[in-house]
Amino acid sequence: MNRSTGARLCATAVVGALSLALLTGCSDNGSDNGGSGDGKDAGSSEQAKTYTKAELEKLIIAQGDVTGYKVEPVDKELSTDKSKLKGDEKCLPLAYVMSGLAPTDAPAETNTMATQEKKPSDAASKSLDDLADGAAEDALADAMSVDVTVVALSSYDGEGAADAFKAVSDAVKDCAGGFSATDGASADDEGKFNKVAEAKAVGATGDEAVAFTATGEMDADTGETADVHAQVVRHGNTIASYFTMNLGAMMTGKDYTVPAAVVNAQGAKLK
Repeated sequence: MNRSTGARLCATAVVGALSLALLTGCSDNGSDNGGSGDGKDAGSSEQAKTYTKAELEKLIIAQGDVTGYKVEPVDKELSTDKSKLKGDEKCLPLAYVMSGLAPTDAPAETNTMATQEKKPSDAASKSLDDLADGAAEDALADAMSVDVTVVALSSYDGEGAADAFKAVSDAVKDCAGGFSATDGASADDEGKFNKVAEAKAVGATGDEAVAFTATGEMDADTGETADVHAQVVRHGNTIASYFTMNLGAMMTGKDYTVPAAVVNAQGAKLK
């Protein structure tokens, strides 16, 4: 993507933050398939344990579980009220995942945030005002080139987890042409995604897994876009969702994915 001033300002404003609300807030609305896991019989979920919220809070990754990442609660100011998130019904499971929420209504759910730790470069440690325009832009992108992932766990009764997983995998296909979602009453709060593409799942893929890349519209006037990444894994009656943004990569157009280290750490706690 082009390094427009709008994108730089947007990235600066939301550095370190993560959720669909951030994407909607930054949107200017002015005027190999390998995504599936081994496909174990979904019926096996009937034999799996259903967890309470308190149990999920003990099972979700915590500080020290993922080397090279800081794990901390999602800032309440960045949280999205599920009841206020509106959009095409068939695509809402994707919007929920990208907001750190359970993909469908769940009896119990919780989330946390894992931020990649990174030593600043020499350029990034200097004041941006002291650097030439190009160098300042590079330093800003470098400083923000960290993976920030919201991890969400949700637990279901009966076939609920299998149904939730299916809702996401179906939405990846049904919403390939894009979708819009909003968590506010104003059209200016609407986030637009031009396309959704299935991606290769990484790390611990549990009973079944699906990953996707959503291309979001950052500037309606210039057509500037950026990719965000998500993955959903079913572990018996539990759904683990991951949503990753890397603001530096979004500024420069560099590739990134949901970090396998985070997926593996969470998967290990759900065995």
